[in-house]
Amino acid sequence: MFVLNAGNARELQFVEGDITKIAVDAIVNAANAQLAGGGGVDGAIHSAGGPEIMVELAAIRQRIGTCPTGSAVATTAGLLPARFVFHAVGPIYRDGRGGEPALLESCYRVCLDMAAERRLESISFPSISTGVYGYPLAEAAAIAIHTVLGWLHGHGDSVRVVKLVQFGAGDHRAYCRLARESGSAYTGAPSS
Repeated sequence: MFVLNAGNARELQFVEGDITKIAVDAIVNAANAQLAGGGGVDGAIHSAGGPEIMVELAAIRQRIGTCPTGSAVATTAGLLPARFVFHAVGPIYRDGRGGEPALLESCYRVCLDMAAERRLESISFPSISTGVYGYPLAEAAAIAIHTVLGWLHGHGDSVRVVKLVQFGAGDHRAYCRLARESGSAYTGAPSS
């Protein structure tokens, strides 16, 4: 694990592992706009969390239809080691010039705002949009790191620990490298 100190007893942690096994107050799911489950992180969260999550999403779909890209909806966490799952819809990457960076940034900000509204202390994020949605890992990681650190510096809310969780060693190394490079722009030195 690699940690960036974001000041005011706040941390941005970089963790290699299975997001469904990491205990936090809220787990962010990389969902699709239909909120209908899928593969990758989405499939893993639904599998580990049990059918209760999909039942709640069906009720949300009935109310709102689809979830816009850059937004998120909340459910309880079922059997996961969390209180909530925030289902964030990341952008499908085309060429980076169609608003994808702003939409990806919005996923992180919206979920952090949702955590603060619920007075949660910890939240974990997968690498949103870097799987089947094709977002280049280094670009997505830089957006995630910049957005989360900026949010932590600008908010005096309850959120104290943000975990960016990478499933594989290669992704984890890439996130940690980018974190080391960006850490100097923030108060507190990176620690291992």
